[in-house]
Amino acid sequence: MAEEAGMFMVHQTVGSVLCCKCSIPMAPNAANMCVKCLRSEVDITEGLQKHVTIVHCPECDCYLQPPRTWIKAQLESKELLTFCVKRLKNLNKVRLVHAEFIWTEPHSKRIKVKLKVQKEVLNGAILEQSYVVEYVQQEHMCESCSRVQANPDQWVASVQLRQHVSHRRTFFYLEQLILRHGAAASAIKIKQMEQGIDFFFANRSHGVKFVEFVGKVAPVRSRSDKQLVSHDSKSNNYNYKHTFSVEISPICREDLICLPPKVRSSLGNLGPLVICTKVTNSVALFDPFTLRHCFLDTDQYWRYSFKSLHTSRELVEYIVLDIEIISPEVNVGGSRFALADAQVARVSDFGKNDTIFNIKTHLGHLLNPGDYALGYNLYGANSNDDELEKYKGLVIPDAILIKKSYEEKRQKKHAKARPWKLKSLGMEVDDKAKLDQEKVDSEYEQFLKDLEENPEMRLNISLYHNEEYRPSERASMTDGEDAPSVPLEELLADLELRDDEDEDDSSMRE
Repeated sequence: MAEEAGMFMVHQTVGSVLCCKCSIPMAPNAANMCVKCLRSEVDITEGLQKHVTIVHCPECDCYLQPPRTWIKAQLESKELLTFCVKRLKNLNKVRLVHAEFIWTEPHSKRIKVKLKVQKEVLNGAILEQSYVVEYVQQEHMCESCSRVQANPDQWVASVQLRQHVSHRRTFFYLEQLILRHGAAASAIKIKQMEQGIDFFFANRSHGVKFVEFVGKVAPVRSRSDKQLVSHDSKSNNYNYKHTFSVEISPICREDLICLPPKVRSSLGNLGPLVICTKVTNSVALFDPFTLRHCFLDTDQYWRYSFKSLHTSRELVEYIVLDIEIISPEVNVGGSRFALADAQVARVSDFGKNDTIFNIKTHLGHLLNPGDYALGYNLYGANSNDDELEKYKGLVIPDAILIKKSYEEKRQKKHAKARPWKLKSLGMEVDDKAKLDQEKVDSEYEQFLKDLEENPEMRLNISLYHNEEYRPSERASMTDGEDAPSVPLEELLADLELRDDEDEDDSSMRE
């Protein structure tokens, strides 16, 4: 602005001095020496470690933090960089500015880290210098891996998950949660039992951590016990085997429940016939006749410990003959419901009798005449339930619909494979467990159908692309409303590195 106004400006120049060693012009500094001469005179990395030996476990990929702590870290990760920097001595004499890895061959057993440090030198001048530290990996198995290698069956803690029901749907879902969060990564063995799963750990703390994880995703109660294995009287050391017995609530999603009178009064006279809509560390209960819902936490449930009146294995298929909505659609607990009067008939009665049921349902927003629905058949049922007998004069409906059925549309679609798949835990099957494989396969297929129909169930699990899926021609010829399916944007790519792909990539780079 001063030049535009025609004013005379004096251009400022930076003065230069001659280096007292090599006499080249340079910007003045406190030492009156150029950077090259200053580095030749002073080495700020003197006394800092350039070679360090670290102990690495090849089995679990952990590094020893003296004296006895093992840290799990992947190559060139932030955790490994932090571990390497902390292993250096006398680093507090300088100021660390930057640290980064230098690439080395993975099989070379060498890790190189480039460090950039600063230090005040002659007359207050600050010198910055980079140097490389080489870490040599010394292979040595940790205590838990050594114990496993010596005897694979030698466990310290076992967690016994049990649920006293006639199906395994809960364990199918729990398996996906465990895989999603890596809760069983430290398990040395997983065994499938008749009514549950056993997890074996090499450390008691791993078992305690796993029990805490299960308690966050399911209503459970647990007890622990220990057995003395050996005792050294001279050093006063005791070796125990710890066992954690974890019982999962028998209440499952879509179960019909008759609430005990005390529970009903504590929930504001809900029910007494309610449906379980969701099970996490609390149980979500829903009244299909008043559209009210509430939650029971773990402590409240185990205080009364009631069971289901009917389970999802007893669902019967109905056909909707007529439906009339009697109340507007409402949002209850994140789901939409509409109360309606419906005329339904059992599919199995077609051609045998003309029995028609007039019932009230909460699925008025989903059902139309001609649709199929799954529900509980209470017409003439003899329910031997102690809680139900406590309600004198209770009018029990002929049927209670639970969900819409898409079985007919799936049969029309006729697609044998799905475009998605699930991973599974590497479980051993116990020899004493009497498992009906056909029953397990049908229950797993029903679990996959539930995932397709319920997007809320898919939020906490990982679904992967199925490379073997080939869409059939008949699947694209269906009419009208299609069966529920998983959107492609929810699927994850299953990363598999193969030798032929690596060769193709290397040839493309060349």
